[in-house]
Amino acid sequence: MSADLVDGGDGVRFVVQRGGRDVAAFAVRFRGKVYAYFNRCAHVAVELDWQPGRFFDSDGLYLICATHGALYRPESGACVEGPCRGGRLEMLPVVERDGGVFLAD
Repeated sequence: MSADLVDGGDGVRFVVQRGGRDVAAFAVRFRGKVYAYFNRCAHVAVELDWQPGRFFDSDGLYLICATHGALYRPESGACVEGPCRGGRLEMLPVVERDGGVFLAD
C-alpha cells in the first residue's frame, strides 16, 4: 500500500472495525508522510471523497469534503475552512514499514 500513496495524490480507502462495525477510513501521503483518518466529515456524517480515493483539493494542499467544501489540514485533520471550522477529522495512528502502511497498536 505504501507505493500506492503519492504525495498530494489519491488516497487509499480501507475499512476498520469500530465497536463491532465496519467503518470507512482512508490514508493519504502529504509532504512525505502518511496520514490516516476515518472517512467522515466533521460537520455531517458523510464521506469526504468526491470520487473513490480523491481527497485532496486541486492544489494538493488540503483534504476537502465533497459535500460541504470544508478544508482540512492533511497533517492534523483540523478544519480550516467551511461549516466545520474548529472541528477535525478523527485520525488513525499508522506506521509505514516494509513497503506497507499499518494501523499502529
